[in-house]
Amino acid sequence: MKFLALFTFWLGILFLCGFFHLNINFIQVWKGFTFYQGPCHPRTNIMFLKTHKTASSTVMNILFRFTEKLNLTVALPAGRKFHLGYPDSFEAEFVEEFKTMGPSYNIMCNHLRFNLKEVRKVMPVNTTYFSILRNPVSLLESSYVYYKAYAPAFKKSRDVNEYLASPGIYYNKSESGYNIYAKNNMWFDFGYDNNAEDDENYTQSVLRMIEQDFHLILIADYFDESMVLLKNFLCWDLDDVVYFKLNSRSPDTVQSLTPENKEKVKEWCSLDWKLYQHFNKTFWKRIQENIGLRNLYREVNLLRKKQKQLMEKCLLDPVPINETQIKDKLFKPFQSGDAHILGYNLKHDLDDETLRTCQKMITPELQYMSYLYALQYPDKKRKSINFPSW
Repeated sequence: MKFLALFTFWLGILFLCGFFHLNINFIQVWKGFTFYQGPCHPRTNIMFLKTHKTASSTVMNILFRFTEKLNLTVALPAGRKFHLGYPDSFEAEFVEEFKTMGPSYNIMCNHLRFNLKEVRKVMPVNTTYFSILRNPVSLLESSYVYYKAYAPAFKKSRDVNEYLASPGIYYNKSESGYNIYAKNNMWFDFGYDNNAEDDENYTQSVLRMIEQDFHLILIADYFDESMVLLKNFLCWDLDDVVYFKLNSRSPDTVQSLTPENKEKVKEWCSLDWKLYQHFNKTFWKRIQENIGLRNLYREVNLLRKKQKQLMEKCLLDPVPINETQIKDKLFKPFQSGDAHILGYNLKHDLDDETLRTCQKMITPELQYMSYLYALQYPDKKRKSINFPSW
C-alpha cells in the first residue's frame, strides 16, 4: 500500500508539472559529476589543464571563442609571458593582475604545471576542472618531432625509433627542463614526478587524486566524442564546440614506430600509460551512463556536419596547408623542431560577420592569447606576438 501511495503521489506531481508547464531540470549524478538532462545554464567558470601534444590547442581555441561570446575574463600570463610559469609549478602570481582581481577569473587554459592550491587562489569556488589525455604511443612520437631541437634526450638520437631502442642511454634525470617531454609528460603536467618509480600504491593514489581534482578527463584519440561529452557536461550548445584542427603537423613529419617500440613506449612512459588507460575507461563509462552510444554518435555526426559546412564557408583550401602557403602572416602558427605546423587560408569576399567568425576559428593560440590580453588590458604593453585586427 505504501508503494502504491508513493507511486500515486509522484504521478500526481508529474501531472501537475505538465499541467502548469513547469520547467524542471532532471539531473543525473555519477561519482560527483553532474550531467543535466534537460534545460540548464552554461558553466562559465572553467579551468582547463592544457596538456602538451594532446589537441589541447584546439580546445583552447574553443574556450577563447566562448570567452568572447559571453564577455568572460581569462587568467592570462602576466607581462610578456606566454605560459603560466611552465615548467615550474603554477603560482597565482603568474596571472596578470591576480593581486587586484583575486579568485574572480572565468577561464584558465594556458599551459601550466598543475598546482591545485595555487589555482584555487585564482579561480572561483564553483569552477569546473577538466583536461585531456592522449595515447602515450602517439604522444611520444609527436613530442619527439616537435621538441627534437629542445629536449636533450631527443637531440642525442637520430630518430624516435633509435631513441626508444635504448631510451636510458639518451635520457638523463639531471637534465631537467625540456627533458620532461621525453618521459611521462602528461604525468608531469598534472603536477607529479615524471621520474617516479612505477609503484602500484603510488600510481593508484595519484589516479585517485586526479579523479578528486578534475570533474572531467577527455581523450584526444576520440576528439569528436570528447567535444560532445564536454558540450553536454558544460551545458553548452553544439555550435560552441565546433572547431578547426589547430597546431596539427604535416603528415610527412610523422615517424612510424616499430611494433617493438610501440610496446617500449608503454614501459618507458608507464606512468602516462596507466594514466591514459584509467581515464580512457572512465571516459567511455561516462558516455555509456550519461549519454548512450546512440545519442553520442547522433551528436558526433551533427558536429561533423556543422564543421564541414563551416569549413566550406570559410576555407580556401579543403585541408590544412603548410605554413609557407599561408598568405596572411598573422595567421601563421608557431613552428617548432622538425614539425611542420599547418594552418589555413580564408576565402575572399566574406561578409564582415562571417569573416570575423572564420578568422577566430583559424587563429593560432599565441595570436589569440595576445589579442585577448590587449582586449582585457588595453593600458598595458602588448605581448610580442602580433594578432589580426578584428
